[in-house]
Amino acid sequence: MLINCAAYQDGRKLADITIENISDYVSRPECFVWVALKDPTPDELAIMKEEFGLHELAIEDAQHGHQRPKIEEYGDSLFTVMHTVEMDEHGDFVIGEVDVFVGSNYVLSVRRGTRTGFQAVRTRCEREPHLLKEGSAFVLYALIDDVVDRYFPIVEAMSTELETLEDRIFERNDSAASRAIVEDLYTMKRRLVILQHHIVPLQEAVSKLTGGRIPSICAGMQAYFRDVYDHLDRIVRTIEGRREIVVTAVQVNLGMISLAESEITKRLGSFAALFAVPTMIAGIYGMNFERIPELHFRFGYPICIAVMVLIDVVLFRRFRKAGWL
Repeated sequence: MLINCAAYQDGRKLADITIENISDYVSRPECFVWVALKDPTPDELAIMKEEFGLHELAIEDAQHGHQRPKIEEYGDSLFTVMHTVEMDEHGDFVIGEVDVFVGSNYVLSVRRGTRTGFQAVRTRCEREPHLLKEGSAFVLYALIDDVVDRYFPIVEAMSTELETLEDRIFERNDSAASRAIVEDLYTMKRRLVILQHHIVPLQEAVSKLTGGRIPSICAGMQAYFRDVYDHLDRIVRTIEGRREIVVTAVQVNLGMISLAESEITKRLGSFAALFAVPTMIAGIYGMNFERIPELHFRFGYPICIAVMVLIDVVLFRRFRKAGWL
């Protein structure tokens, strides 16, 4: 589906044009055409291939989708693949893909699976004609920058969720709650890995536009792409830091479980000791030997009971003071 098709010259929008007029404006060196498609059909991509002279391998990648984030050169043109990450109402990831074809006088963006469009990017570019004069390279930068900016709220939301999980670790939890925390931490780690898999390749791709052999289309735009690279680097470092925190949190949670089990063991041991002393004394005098020295002692029974109670009281106070009871 065609979203926008417009021609620009000297940083100013000339007009919205039809697909049939694309080739007329592309043939003019001082102009460039910016076309945006959403979930295009093979026929629509075939038309764009003819109008812009796109490489058939790039068209094939855009048609099939599910490509790894990358920036590839095809002669004097660039083909860029980016992944968008959005969260639905249940907090699950919605992964989309944006393919951008860039030539000296055209930009063709193709998005699939993204719920939010890029009209704001077009508005931003048209609001800055002094930068839009740079042509298609600035539009490519603006598109990449917008995709990268959409990562920040996702990372911040996951950081907030991780802080909540950390608070839950130090609450008094039973075994079921502790197990739920471990499961949530593992889910968090898996989501961070998924996020990293969609962002790191884009960082590697953008690095090609910041130094070394810069594609001729992007000459003079290194500073802008370096700014995008810095944002990606900050996001990647944040994700790596959150992954380390998750690993540490799992270890801490397991340690808290061990401490809880140790507390239970100490309590059970304390109660066992309180019963052990009376049981030992009663067991001694319950033996069926004929000659037991205190067997016929008049005050033997109350003395045994008193000794049992006294020892248990002493043990109880010591265990309570030590924090075992």
